[in-house]
Amino acid sequence: MIIAQELDLNWKNVKRCIENWIKNYFFTNKIRKVVVGISGGVDSAVVASLTKNALGRGKVIGILLPEKGVTPKTDRKDMKKIVELLRVDFLEIEISKLVKNFIEAFPLVKGDLLAYGNLKPRIRMTLLYAIANVNRALVVGTSDRSEYYLGYFTKFGDGAADIFPLLGLYKTQIKELGRFLKLPRAIIDKTPSPGLWKGQTAEKELGISYEVADRIFFYKKDFPILYGKVYSNEKIAKIIGINKYLIELVENRGKNTMHKRALPPSPPIPYPYFTWKKS
Repeated sequence: MIIAQELDLNWKNVKRCIENWIKNYFFTNKIRKVVVGISGGVDSAVVASLTKNALGRGKVIGILLPEKGVTPKTDRKDMKKIVELLRVDFLEIEISKLVKNFIEAFPLVKGDLLAYGNLKPRIRMTLLYAIANVNRALVVGTSDRSEYYLGYFTKFGDGAADIFPLLGLYKTQIKELGRFLKLPRAIIDKTPSPGLWKGQTAEKELGISYEVADRIFFYKKDFPILYGKVYSNEKIAKIIGINKYLIELVENRGKNTMHKRALPPSPPIPYPYFTWKKS
């Protein structure tokens, strides 16, 4: 896959920018270590690589959290490949027993695919934070800008972390950064999947490829800021060479998942209108 021209960046500068940011945040906040969940996919591989480069391998702990019978063998191999390549400390915990315990406590979860799927990233998040607490570390998130805008993450699951180094880059850009970092090609070109159930793939579930979604986001969000122009959906569809329906699909996903990108709401308290009584 060749990255779209409008999404191509100076990857040397991108690498330097993110690594410097991680390093500055680390030292400013006097952090001892960080933990990174390693899934075997490109996002976590790039995050782990950048974090190791910024802080040194002794400050990074890779956490492998596969699920028996669900996590593909290739993903398990790639998890190990990443930590071996980066030479960072790692801890592997198989989560199927924990998933089973939750289902035994509340069996109805098993009958709801969405609830059943979301249970797993929330279990992983709990483990990541427990490990981080023990090591006086921070949790480094692996979500990217495409997933963020599409709302394709689990609230308080993989959407929970202390820092998100890749939230400024789209999925296709992260793949290109992975090539610049010389990460294994099999990991970079792997079909994206949250891995919550067998056969799940991100693009099939979303109904759109990341290559198309990322270009839509560029013209909807970045282009007006960079060039001071706002294009209609019809014009964007013509530039990219797609049906306008795909732009509407992306916009609708964004609107329907706004709650994932906002703090939980609470009602305002009109203090001036209260009459306080002395006890």
